[in-house]
Amino acid sequence: MILSDKRILEEIDRGSIIIEPFRRECLGTNSYDVHLGKYLATYKDRVLDAKKHNEIVHFEIPKTGFVLEPNTLYLGVTLEYTETHHHVPFLEGKSSTGRLGIDIHATAGKGDVGFCNTWTLEISVAQPVRIYAGMPIGQLIYFAVEGDIEILYNTKGNAKYNNKTTRPVESMMWKNEF
Repeated sequence: MILSDKRILEEIDRGSIIIEPFRRECLGTNSYDVHLGKYLATYKDRVLDAKKHNEIVHFEIPKTGFVLEPNTLYLGVTLEYTETHHHVPFLEGKSSTGRLGIDIHATAGKGDVGFCNTWTLEISVAQPVRIYAGMPIGQLIYFAVEGDIEILYNTKGNAKYNNKTTRPVESMMWKNEF
C-alpha cells in the first residue's frame, strides 16, 4: 500500500519519515518531489571492475547548468536528506524528467527501512540535455511494511551506504565477497 499525502504528513509529524529540507508544495497526492543536488560525479576509468574500488571524480554543477551526454554514467545526489524508519521508500523519476530522456536510476530505486541519507542517483540520458542544481529530479513514494523489522538499515554493521553525505557515492560492490 502506498502512503497518501495525508499519511505522509502524519508520518512526518510522528518522526518516522524525515525530509530535510521539507517544502509543503513538493508533496503530491501520494509522493514527495525531490531535487537534484549541486554535485555530480563520474568514474575515473571508462572500464569498471566489480571486484575493485572504482574511484569517482566529484564536480559542482555550474549556475549555467551542465550538459549530460549519452554513454556516460553520472552519479548525482538529491538535495533532500531523508530518513524512513517504518516504511519502504521508493525513488522514481518524474514524468517531466523522463520526457527529457533522463533516467535517474538504473536499478537502485528502493531504499531500506532505516535508510537515512541523501539518495545517490544513477543518471543516464538518451540525448544531450542540460540540467541544473535544484531542478525537480524524482519523487519518493512510501510503502507500508508488513511485519516487524529485525534490523534497520541504519543499524546494520555491514551497511555500505550509511555515511551521511551531500555528494554522490560510488558503487561499493567491491566490498561484497564473490
